[in-house]
Amino acid sequence: LGHEQAVLVADETGFLKKGVKSAGVQRQYSGTAGRIENCQLGVFLVYASPHGRALIDRELYLPKVSWCADRDRCREAGIDDEVEFATKPELARLMLERAVDAGVPFSWFTADEAYGQNPGLRSWLEQRGIAYVMAIPCKQELPTSAGKRRADTLARLVPKTAWQRRSCGDGAKGPRLYDWALVDAGEHHSLLIRRSLTPNAKGIRELAYFLCHTPNPVPLDVLVQVAGTRWAVEECFQAAKNEVGLDHYQVRRYGAWYRHITLAMLAHAFLAVTARTQKGALQTPMTA
Repeated sequence: LGHEQAVLVADETGFLKKGVKSAGVQRQYSGTAGRIENCQLGVFLVYASPHGRALIDRELYLPKVSWCADRDRCREAGIDDEVEFATKPELARLMLERAVDAGVPFSWFTADEAYGQNPGLRSWLEQRGIAYVMAIPCKQELPTSAGKRRADTLARLVPKTAWQRRSCGDGAKGPRLYDWALVDAGEHHSLLIRRSLTPNAKGIRELAYFLCHTPNPVPLDVLVQVAGTRWAVEECFQAAKNEVGLDHYQVRRYGAWYRHITLAMLAHAFLAVTARTQKGALQTPMTA
């Protein structure tokens, strides 16, 4: 699946659980359920390229107070004393470090607001020269020639002629079309703004904001495609859970979670590579 223009995507998914013994479990928000549930949270790194997409790394999130501060509880769940608390952006950085050290070919990183608003992760990416397009909240302040401005304030200053309609990739119903605008946000940084084509129930065309870091100038179309690639992680989660049992386990201990998740990821990657190989075989002309 390797490709030089591949995108790495970080995101978490929830694993609903009963009881209090499973490593890292507590009542916390789960995007899978769309509400606060008793669950474990796994942070994953997805590899998305023109050849396909697959989960390539994982870390189990351990809450600080209910788990990392209770070493007896950790030991009962098989968590070594050396395992310390790490935020989700810190877990994403750990996996990115492993990908870089392993020589994984890629050109971009993307993630949602939980990662995009984290200054530590952004700083690390910039120090390593890694280009990114990460979602940020509307209240995020960005540098301009007139001082710092909120992202939503900058969006209101965009002239009507600056919006350009682009697809950020195909969805279940065809191209995902939005209006997009690009605003300068300091050296090597820009603010990418996405606007929906139709008003919501309140009569408002919804906006989304992405902070972009590119060591060299990049066309709008490229930034739009990278932003759209973030949906690959949801597709991977759905496929891995439905097809290879990513969330079908009864294990409680820390090491057992990693073993199950790793095997499920391997099975998912195998299917992705097999699909790519089969597609290539079908496109190859038959010879006598």
